[in-house]
Amino acid sequence: MSTDVIARLKQMAASRGRVWIAGGASYGDLLDETGRLANAILSLGLKKGDRLLVQVDKCEAVLSLYLACLRTGVIFLPVNPGYTVAETEHFLTDAEPALVVADPGRVAGLAALGARVMDLPALLDLAKGQAVDFSDPSHGPDDLAAILYTSGTTGRSKGVMLTRENLASNAKALVGLWRFTETDVLLHALPVFHTHGLFVATNCVLYSGASMIFQRAFQSAAVLAALPRATAMMGVPTFYSRLLSDPGLTRDVTSHVRLFISGSAPLSPATHAEWTERTGHAILERYGMTETNMITSNPYDGARKAGTVGMPLPGVEVRITGPDGGVLPQGEPGAIEVRGPNVFKGYWRLPEKTAEEFRDGWFVTGDMGSFDAEGYLSILGRSKDLVISGGLNVYPAEVEAALDNLPGVAASAVIGVPHPDFGEAVVACLVAVPGGGLVEESVRADLRDRLAAFKIPKRVLVLDELPRNAMGKVQKAELRRLYQGLFGPA
Repeated sequence: MSTDVIARLKQMAASRGRVWIAGGASYGDLLDETGRLANAILSLGLKKGDRLLVQVDKCEAVLSLYLACLRTGVIFLPVNPGYTVAETEHFLTDAEPALVVADPGRVAGLAALGARVMDLPALLDLAKGQAVDFSDPSHGPDDLAAILYTSGTTGRSKGVMLTRENLASNAKALVGLWRFTETDVLLHALPVFHTHGLFVATNCVLYSGASMIFQRAFQSAAVLAALPRATAMMGVPTFYSRLLSDPGLTRDVTSHVRLFISGSAPLSPATHAEWTERTGHAILERYGMTETNMITSNPYDGARKAGTVGMPLPGVEVRITGPDGGVLPQGEPGAIEVRGPNVFKGYWRLPEKTAEEFRDGWFVTGDMGSFDAEGYLSILGRSKDLVISGGLNVYPAEVEAALDNLPGVAASAVIGVPHPDFGEAVVACLVAVPGGGLVEESVRADLRDRLAAFKIPKRVLVLDELPRNAMGKVQKAELRRLYQGLFGPA
C-alpha cells in the first residue's frame, strides 16, 4: 500500500513551519484545522461510511473538509456549485448523504428537497470550538475516500467510488514522475469538485510537502500576476488558450515556472506549439478520468509530444483492444482499457453497471486510442457521446432531455464542435413542431433554470430536419462534419 494521504499530512505537519498555502496556512495549521473539522463532523452524528455532500464555491475550506473526511472515514462527495437545485436532487436521492454542506444561498433550496443541510460558515464556526487533537480510527486501503459523480451517455449520473489507495497510489506516482519537491509552489486555479483540482493538484502538493498559490477561479490577469512566484501550474486547455490571447504572457513572466501541465480535455497541437514559441516551455499533457485518476503522462524528461498523452504511469497498465476484446498490436486503433491501483472500486449502488465496464479485471474507458512506436498513447476519439467544454464534461443526452421538454421543440440533437477557447462547444440542433417557431436566445434563456451554465449550448441551430439513417437514428457525425467550422479554427 502507498502511504495514506492522512499519514503523509502528519509527516508534513511535523515541520510546523512548512507552508501549505503561500502567504497563509502551514501544514501544521492544516492538521489542526482538519482535527477541528473532524471533531465537528462527528459531533453532528456522522460516522465512518456516511456521505458528506459538499456544494460550495471554491475556497480553502473545501480542501480542509476533504482531508477531515479522510481522517474520520466519512465519504467526501463534492458537487459542482454551478448545478441547479433540480440537478442536485439526483445526488441527494442516490447517495443519501447524512449531511449536506452548502453556501448560504443554496441552503433553502436543498432543504426543501428533504436534505439535512448546514451552511459552510456555520460548520466552520462549529469547528472553531472543537479541539485540534483527533484520534484517527484505523482505515484500510480499500476503504472509500470519496464519491465523485460522472454522467453516462444515458444522462444518469453515476457515483464513482474512489478508495484511499486509489488516491494515495496516484499521488505517489505523479509526484515522482513530475518531480515535485518541497521547494515547489503550485498555482492552483482549478475547480475543487473535480478529480483534477481536488485530488491531482492537492495530493501532489501534500505528498511532496510543496505549497500552493490558491486562486478562487481562473482569471488571466491574476494568473499572470502570480506566475513569477510559482514553479508549476496545472490547467485545462481553456486556461492556456486564454493566456495566449493575453499580451501579458511573456517569457519573463513564465521564466520561474518549471512545469506546465494540461489535462481534462485534449490540448490542440496548435496551442501546444504556440505556447512553446511564446514562453519557451513545452506543456506536459496527461490523460485521466474520474474512474481512474491519472492513467498516462508525457515524460518530464524527454519529448512531450503534441497530440499525445504520453505513457502509462508507474504501476498502471494500459492496453488497446478490438471489438472482440482481443489485444491489438502497436499502432492499431481500438478501445483503451486500464488496470492498476488507480482504478476505482465501482459505481455506487450500480453493481450491474460496474460489471459491464470491466473485462477480465480491466476497466473499459470508453475512449479510443493507439500507441506509437515509442509507447506514446494518442486519444483518437470517444466511443461515448461526450462533449468536453472548458475541461468540464457535458453529456448530450442530458441536454437533449431538457431541450425536448421545451415548448415548440419536435426533435433535438446535441453535439460538440471545435472551439478556439473551450476546446469543444456544445451546439444544439433543433427541429420545430409544425407551425412553431424557435428563437435561439429564447431557447438558451429557457434552459438557464434547468441546466448549469456550462451545459447550455453556445449555439442553437434550427433545422428543417435532422440527418438520420435507415433505422431513424440521428447521424451526429454528419452534424459535426457540417458545423465543425461554426466557431472558426480550433
